[in-house]
Amino acid sequence: MSSSIYHFFKNLVENKDALKSIAKLDDFAFDENLLSCKRGGQFPDLAIRICKTEELFTGGELVELKDSKSYTVSSFNSTIPTGKKEIAKVVKGKNSEVLRQMIEAGDDVLTLPEREVFYLIRGRRKENCKIVLVHGSFFETIKVSELIAKSFSQVLRESMESGQAKFDDETRGVLETLFSEQTSFSKVRNVENASVKLRFRIMTEVKAEGNILNQKKYPQILDNTLNFILPSHDEDEDHLNLDKMNVVFDDLNSFGIFHIKHHFNGNFIVFQQPI
Repeated sequence: MSSSIYHFFKNLVENKDALKSIAKLDDFAFDENLLSCKRGGQFPDLAIRICKTEELFTGGELVELKDSKSYTVSSFNSTIPTGKKEIAKVVKGKNSEVLRQMIEAGDDVLTLPEREVFYLIRGRRKENCKIVLVHGSFFETIKVSELIAKSFSQVLRESMESGQAKFDDETRGVLETLFSEQTSFSKVRNVENASVKLRFRIMTEVKAEGNILNQKKYPQILDNTLNFILPSHDEDEDHLNLDKMNVVFDDLNSFGIFHIKHHFNGNFIVFQQPI
């Protein structure tokens, strides 16, 4: 059986009424045959099996669920959204639950070292609902390391302006480099004579320009629709995505197919169906 994010989207389309009505997004009956990993509360919530038999599909995509009772994308806790992620940074250690599940599902995990990341987002407002399966590059408009470094640079600048600290340019540059990796924050710190351990967590909130549910910024994403949103860098990429969709779906006439322009990150192609 072929497996990919396109087959995963087909599973959503075939059960879109349930996808709209269920109380919690993680209660949805995802097709277990497509998954190599399923868990809640930690990234990734779901992982697609690696596709071993098809050259057109690679599979292996990682999916995070985002459920909201408004048209605001809920915050990303601990994991900054990205378009791709190294699987070695996800399956840390031999005791990794993600690694165990993937191996039990029959995946040769390291044969696909870099994975595409997607976010399944549901927003609800009164009786209306928007559901979006979107590639992570929609939220990653600058590199994560740059995002962290520039955020930390603001802290340094504020400290200098308030007179609380003084840094020369070299020291400031060193500090920005040290704190440009998320792993610097995610480790538990054990301080001698302290009765507690400390771990800093990064919480990422989406701006209006990156909120795919925002009616004013992205009016093409209509109420009561299911949407599949992929990067559209050029015509070749669009043709490849259309080829994949044509393999998975017998007929694309039920979809509205159009482009939207991200306010910071170029064009994306949208496959939309009413629900």
